[in-house]
Amino acid sequence: MTQMLLFPDPRPLVERLGPEFFRCAPQSAGVYLMRDRAGTVLYVGKAKNLRKRLGSYRVANPDRMARRHLKLLRAVERIELRPCADELAALATEAALLRTLRPRFNRAGTWPGIRRFLAWRVNEDGLDLAVTQVVQSDWLYVGPLGAGAIALRATLARLLWCGLYPEAGLTGLPEGWFSGRHREICTIPRQHCCRAIFDDAREHMGHLFAGRAEQFAEWIRSCTSSWTHPFDLAVREAELEGLAEFAVRIAIRAEESAQEKDCAKVS
Repeated sequence: MTQMLLFPDPRPLVERLGPEFFRCAPQSAGVYLMRDRAGTVLYVGKAKNLRKRLGSYRVANPDRMARRHLKLLRAVERIELRPCADELAALATEAALLRTLRPRFNRAGTWPGIRRFLAWRVNEDGLDLAVTQVVQSDWLYVGPLGAGAIALRATLARLLWCGLYPEAGLTGLPEGWFSGRHREICTIPRQHCCRAIFDDAREHMGHLFAGRAEQFAEWIRSCTSSWTHPFDLAVREAELEGLAEFAVRIAIRAEESAQEKDCAKVS
């Protein structure tokens, strides 16, 4: 039998905004801005499905929710919804709002951290991936990216391995790679592959960071077209989705950097 609660969990947002607000939220991608009584933005978030995401805020269970989140829910008086065309558009909107508003309950994406670059090169040993603050002349690179460069390298290492060695698959990943543990330079070894295949991988990485993430994704899917196991396919698609988000964030930062340089020239 289901155990009955002696005292129901608090529902501060339902009490404040009404259940109709949550029922009528659009089932589309978008961003939401949580504001306090004075109208100040406390938190900005993005969602693939706004109704589903907002539903997670209906109950403020003190045993399951962090104290920081509980404090946020108690302070919110109004939630502003901004539907977007798709999840990537929502991600771009969220990133722009975070950098502009810097809400006090957001931690990631509001302040620039250490300048890190994702760098890569192809040589006789294979394809090297590195996260560095200083890029050597014989490396290609993208950035600065901040702490996101570390997660980006881990995602790319897994996808590139699968693209270059699809027969080995995820189970054949080098030790620690699935959980993102790498040495200072992560090398995908050539083994029996010819140099041309690695040069092709480098070219597709160029497409990825030139704003053509879908072209990179199609290359990975083509390389792994023989895969049939649901787990492998699900992980591949999740990695590609995350990579597409990284690509959008990189494009936004590049645009912001270009605008800052233009402003500096004008001044």
